[in-house]
Amino acid sequence: MKLHVKDPSRKGDNNDTMAQILMKMKPSLSGYVKFLVYSKVVYDALEKIVMNADYSSYAELRNTGLERSGALANDLEWFKEVMGIQIPSPTTSGISYASYLEEIAVKNPKAIFCHFYNIYFGLATGGRMVGKRVQASEKILENKELEFYKWNNGEISELLQNAREKLNKVTESWTREEKDQCLEETEISFKYSEDIMKLIIS
Repeated sequence: MKLHVKDPSRKGDNNDTMAQILMKMKPSLSGYVKFLVYSKVVYDALEKIVMNADYSSYAELRNTGLERSGALANDLEWFKEVMGIQIPSPTTSGISYASYLEEIAVKNPKAIFCHFYNIYFGLATGGRMVGKRVQASEKILENKELEFYKWNNGEISELLQNAREKLNKVTESWTREEKDQCLEETEISFKYSEDIMKLIIS
């Protein structure tokens, strides 16, 4: 089952995604740190859900090697200790998405699979492009390669393929209605992710 549809975050006649739009703009260091903080809130929530929830199929989403919460914690510690940056507390954007994930995991557990796909696979594509753009912008990261964009458990293409196979295994027994309900979460996922990504240029 394909767990995403055409990216609803594409804007304008040039059909650019939000990631592509951000690539053309100048990021700020403070905005980028906020982006990492808010992203960590979302990854914390999602990874906690799949590890602790009673829904048995979530076992397929555990220990995929795609997990980012620990990497983000290390990166934020680096910004604090090496760059001397005060790490801000998250406010609306990150908390709203995390709260939504926690709510939907109870009301409609299958919907989490759509968010899992869009969050992790989105980072591996457009997210990495944005990370490179930030690093290249006036060397604001002092040539530091953040752990957020490194996967130490194997090649990212292999990790994604393994995760895709697990997702397909779970969803192959779903009804058409269940699949459609899951896919309806795509636009919601993109909207929340877009709000967080915009912080990079704030």
